[in-house]
Amino acid sequence: MFSLVRIGAVLIALASAVAVKAGDPPDQPRRVRHQITGLFNSAREADLRETFQQLPEFKLISVDFDNAEAVVEYIPAKVFAGAKDSDEIVKRFDAKLRSVSYGTFGVKPLRSIPKEKLQRIEIGVVGHECKGCCLATYEAVYKLDGVEWATASFKEGRVVALVDPTKIDRARLEEALRKRGVRLKPGTTSGGDR
Repeated sequence: MFSLVRIGAVLIALASAVAVKAGDPPDQPRRVRHQITGLFNSAREADLRETFQQLPEFKLISVDFDNAEAVVEYIPAKVFAGAKDSDEIVKRFDAKLRSVSYGTFGVKPLRSIPKEKLQRIEIGVVGHECKGCCLATYEAVYKLDGVEWATASFKEGRVVALVDPTKIDRARLEEALRKRGVRLKPGTTSGGDR
């Protein structure tokens, strides 16, 4: 059952996803905040900026790595002509970004759960030697229901995830990593979170 706080957070997220104000001309650029998938380590910000150069109808204004969000300027009525709602805009934007990034970046709705209600889980991993390994590791956990944000770092040898503890736990994250062939550091499994 949704609480009033959760419903309010969802409504705020939806409103900010489109950021269209009543009376605004539909042909004017708008700055819209979106959650970006694929920002699994801070070095990926440069890759995201390079990717946006292939999307001339969009201007990347800022990147918030800590929340996996970006502010993007575009004209919704022009780039998403006929979109009925913010969900359709997010789906169409996701398809565009995935297309030019070969599936390594995407867009999803803004997080609807306040960050302070999420649980931080850190899992030590070994064998990460390149961005491709990190991307595969990131995707193994990020795509799970209940994972709101994740990072994977080959330099630090760890995966960090912010999760909705009512939907997922550390054991399921570890299982997903093992299924993907990721080796976990000895002594870091199913213990306390940092």
